[in-house]
Amino acid sequence: MTTQAPGHTRLRVTRAGIDTYQQPVVYMHRDCEVCRSEGFAAMTRVRLDVGARTLVATLNVVVDDRLGLDEVALSEAAWTLLDPMRDALARVRHAEPASSAGALRAKVFGARLDDAQYLALVQDVMESRLSDLELAAFVTASAGDRLDNAETTSLTRAMIAVGQRLDWGDGPVLDKHCVGGLPGNRTTPIVVAIVAALGYRIPKTSSRAITSPAGTADTMEVMAPVALDLAAMRRVVEREGGCIVWGGNVRLSPADDILIRVQRPLDFDSDGQLVASVLSKKIAAGSTHVLIDMPVGPTAKVRGEAAAHSLGTRLGHTGAALGLHLGIHRTDGTQPVGRGIGPALEAHDVLKVLRNAADAPADLRERALALSAALLDMAAGSNAGTGLERARGVLDSGAALAKFLAICEAQGGFREPRRAAFTADVPATASGRIAVIDNRRLAKLAKLAGAPTSPTAGLETGLRIGDTVERGQPLLTLHAESPGELAYALEHAVTLQPFVLGEVP
Repeated sequence: MTTQAPGHTRLRVTRAGIDTYQQPVVYMHRDCEVCRSEGFAAMTRVRLDVGARTLVATLNVVVDDRLGLDEVALSEAAWTLLDPMRDALARVRHAEPASSAGALRAKVFGARLDDAQYLALVQDVMESRLSDLELAAFVTASAGDRLDNAETTSLTRAMIAVGQRLDWGDGPVLDKHCVGGLPGNRTTPIVVAIVAALGYRIPKTSSRAITSPAGTADTMEVMAPVALDLAAMRRVVEREGGCIVWGGNVRLSPADDILIRVQRPLDFDSDGQLVASVLSKKIAAGSTHVLIDMPVGPTAKVRGEAAAHSLGTRLGHTGAALGLHLGIHRTDGTQPVGRGIGPALEAHDVLKVLRNAADAPADLRERALALSAALLDMAAGSNAGTGLERARGVLDSGAALAKFLAICEAQGGFREPRRAAFTADVPATASGRIAVIDNRRLAKLAKLAGAPTSPTAGLETGLRIGDTVERGQPLLTLHAESPGELAYALEHAVTLQPFVLGEVP
């Protein structure tokens, strides 16, 4: 039952128990005296003062009796940010307009912004002074090619400025990043192991999947803990030379995580925001030499030479402006890499390569070696052109495997990846030669099977462009953690058809 509020200015703070991801949301009854006196309505931006802490949040209005008239309930994100004491009281009032509101409006209407305006925008992002609607407007106004090179650099600087920045001392600090869009391209754990085994520092922070069936952090997490804080990350790197941790826990470019939350449902591509996202995290992590893996193909994220040139130019301009040694390695993005697509399945591929197993995927091994070689050749003091020989030496000798297992132990302990309980083959409906493989459809099938939420879910396929198949032959094998997820994926496999068959010559 609702009760009469004891006063006009303070409300009891309660926990709503509602996950709104990173968006702070508060809940008040529509008949609450504060709500009525202030003229609050749903989606109003409100300021909460609880003790010495302040929060700007979005209001949702409760119309039934689940919330008292003297209460303000906090979503999980708001509760974490305010961290109220027991029986805390909150003063709730209208939030002041964001200081960057004018800059945001100018960007929406096509204006170019400068360093100060981007810094104001990003600071307001960090302080939750911009609603998700306003953030969506900014993401939309920056989509496509609406950020030029100078603006991309300004946005990157601002994102670095509002987060922490690591300093590893003298000497090169190496890193690599893939722009994505290629299922199974899980080279990072192998590259980190090779580079660290050769005595270089490579503190790798990686993301979880945003729209893919697995991110590097998802794959690594089935083998070792990745949710390390900054202190733990530093200890691992000082002990082993490298790490592979989830970037969301170390929060080196926290504004980027908030923007990604808004970008994900919009699914807008923006070279400027991609560059700012990647390079802000690399520079914040203390990297001095960064190699960008850029798969190019019609169903990869970078779909052709023109797009590759445009993105490469923007990366190079921003990297140079910020004093970063940047290399770009274009790779084939026409078909998947390895056999597994999904966290655990990709982990199995990684371990096979590191263990020099007879059935290790050759394409994953060669890609990892090529990227390691290019990164090693970038490092100051290295003999250019010797990277491939050095990388192959530590992989073949088992030194890379030993280093990988040591990194896993330092992060909390190694574990073998599991296998899904349920599998089913998807057969070819006709005979022919594989002419095209649609990476996006393969990724979607793996997600429909439950990846990455279910770590062992996904799919396996060893087929490549040019292979011939017979009617009834398995094209791929789906893996799922429940019969229902497996059936759901099988149902969609009939219509998605990631393999396009042509005539056998």
